Formats: sequence, C-alpha cells, structure tokens
Amino acid sequence: MTSTDFILTLTCADQRGIVATVSNAITALGGNIRESSQFRDTETGRFFMRVAFDTETPAEAEELRTRLAPVINGYDMTAEVVSADRRPRIILMVSKFDHALLHLLYQIRVGWMQAEVVAIVSNHDDSRPTAEANAIPYHHWPVTTQNKPEQEARLKALVEETGAELVVLARYMQVLSDDLSRALAGRVINIHHSFLPSFKGAKPYHQAYERGVKLIGATAHYVTADLDEGPIIEQETERVNHALSADDYVAVGRDIESRVLARAVRLHLQRRVLPNGHKTVVFMPG
Repeated sequence: MTSTDFILTLTCADQRGIVATVSNAITALGGNIRESSQFRDTETGRFFMRVAFDTETPAEAEELRTRLAPVINGYDMTAEVVSADRRPRIILMVSKFDHALLHLLYQIRVGWMQAEVVAIVSNHDDSRPTAEANAIPYHHWPVTTQNKPEQEARLKALVEETGAELVVLARYMQVLSDDLSRALAGRVINIHHSFLPSFKGAKPYHQAYERGVKLIGATAHYVTADLDEGPIIEQETERVNHALSADDYVAVGRDIESRVLARAVRLHLQRRVLPNGHKTVVFMPG
C-alpha cells in the first residue's frame, strides 16, 4: 500500500555516524523525521534505532527500503520499513477468562490500537458470542494430549492463511509446544501474573492472598520454548493490603493483566519493541 507515513527500525553493531547517516538518507528520500529514538547496549555493543518519518509524496514501504539499501548494507543492519498507517492483522487466543480479550477488542474499537482481528481461537466455546458480536471468525479447537499437534498445525495454517503478523495469548491457558514457539518466534505475546516463580498452578491470586502479598503485578512477554521466560515487553504492579479479600486480589490482577497486555501489543504493533537477546529494547511513545 502507498503511504506518506513510515517507520524504520534497525539494529546493528554500534559504529560512529549511524544516526547522522540514517537521518541524511531519509532526508535525501524527501522524508521528514517526526520521531527518532536510539539505544546503544554497552554490554553487547549493539545499536538499536526507530525512526518515524513522512514523505512529500505517497510511496511503497518496500520501495523506500530498497532506496535505503546502501545505508542498510553499509552498516550490516537488520532493518525494516513499514507503513505507519497500516492495520496489522492479529489473532487472539483465549480460554475461559475473557477480560484481556474484551479489553483488546475495546481498545481496537475506539482507535487506541490500530489492528485488524482476523480470528479468535479458543479451546472453549465461551467467547463465541463475543466473536459474533464483533463479526470476527471464531475457531473452537479443544486441545487434548492426543490432538495437540493437530490443533497447533491448524493454528500455523491459520496464521499463514490470514497473513497474521501477531498471535496474542489473551489468557489462553494451553502451553504452546517448543516447535510452535520456535516457528512463531517473535510473533506471539503472552500475559501472566508476576508472582512467578512463586504461586504456580491453579488460583495464583488465592495463593498470594493466603501468603499476604503486598504487590500484585502482570508481565507481558514474547513466547519462547522456555515457559513464561521469554523476553519481557511490559510490566506493572499495584499495591494490595490485608483489608482485601481473595476475590479482590483476583479483580486487581485481572485489571492489571488487561492493561499490561494491551500496552505490550500496541508497542509491538507500533514497531517500538526490538529484540535484544533474552531482553527487549522498548522505545516508549512521547
């Protein structure tokens, strides 16, 4: 699609002159830089940069990347140029608890998040009415030990068929296999409570209540073969106290999970998250 607004992201070995060279190259394209963020990791010697710019006349993102190729190749960069006004396609996955799913759909509906939900996938049928109310295709795929490989193959096929660039586990309570995690590396975001490694298993908020914890939090991260240990994108905590009930803990937790997941998805879709080994570089807006 043609556009006048673009986002350039890049990473490479840190070298002198990168910022000036990139800025001059964008100017030579007839571009005007509106936002620029950069970070140098002193431990690894890697450089990360995100530039939002507009052009005087409409252009294709791939055309601009081709024209920037001398700079990209000259610094041996991993770089990408995308249209800033596109609506990335995403797949939402959910089990029974739908608070995070509903929050994502609301933020998309009001325009805070730019995305097109091409499918909702669940191992339960509970969220079908939500999907139908939003005119989103719903896929009810129950998962058992025996059919898990088959269902994951269906998910991979759905990603390819729909052109989805992101899968969001909005409280989807099935563990993805190592093979699927590797196949979709950097393209799956999960949300979980931040008590880990404590309070594993069922009813973590009730466990936290029994232990009298004073902070409740949530973590959004990329999915890897290491369960719940992928690169972290966003986190938040909130204080609780002895006057709250176990149900209050659950309510606080669900609220935080919804907010943190939505922020993480939005940051990813805006190309503000760059992988950095086991960590991420996150260029926050504003």
